[in-house]
Amino acid sequence: MSNALLDLRVHHKAYSGRSVLRHVHLRLAAGEVLSLVGASGCGKSTLLRIAAGLDRDFEGQVLLDGTPLQGPASRDIGYVFQEPRLFPWLSVERNVGFDADRSPDHARVAALLAEVGLSGYEKALPKQLSGGQAQRVAIARALYTRPRLLLLDEPFSALDAFTRIKLQDLVVELARRHGSSLLMVTHEVEEAVLLSDRVLVLEASPGRIARSVEVPLAHPRARGDAALARWRQDVLEALQAVHAL
Repeated sequence: MSNALLDLRVHHKAYSGRSVLRHVHLRLAAGEVLSLVGASGCGKSTLLRIAAGLDRDFEGQVLLDGTPLQGPASRDIGYVFQEPRLFPWLSVERNVGFDADRSPDHARVAALLAEVGLSGYEKALPKQLSGGQAQRVAIARALYTRPRLLLLDEPFSALDAFTRIKLQDLVVELARRHGSSLLMVTHEVEEAVLLSDRVLVLEASPGRIARSVEVPLAHPRARGDAALARWRQDVLEALQAVHAL
């Protein structure tokens, strides 16, 4: 991977004197889908925050297409959190098009809402939406600036099973349509193997990459594909080896 879109090196990251991450080197190619799995507390979400430029208190460097990331203001990075984090006083369309630096692009907002299946909800407030609808708004908002890198921190964990399945398929489809790479934190092995080109298994205390599992299957993938079982087992064995299970 000579020309990585994201090249992240964390020599050391600590909280209150406790070592959280050490000697982590993560590279993500353009168009790649990469998942991070591991036990709670192994530093997965911290890595995501570092990749986003939200946490700069660490020893190391983040390069985005070869350029050092200076802070959280990059329009090339979108972030989808576990919960939607919408502005409750703004309408759906204003949440999607919120941009402190530029006037809203109404045509793009409308197109994104159509892509996530929310045409007709432009004037609705977040309190009028279901959990799945609110997360669709969050996904549209993350894509609004045309990011090259989309970061997802357990974006489906708070949703019911049927909504989760729909949004898993939607996110991968939209990322490929918009040309965004995905870096995702998940606790679901099935989800990681189904959606990802690679799965990185992290061990804890301190967090570091224990194993990289490639899933060389074309997208889109069928959930019932028996071939997925092989890589699911590889990830499970890696998690057992680091005592995450």
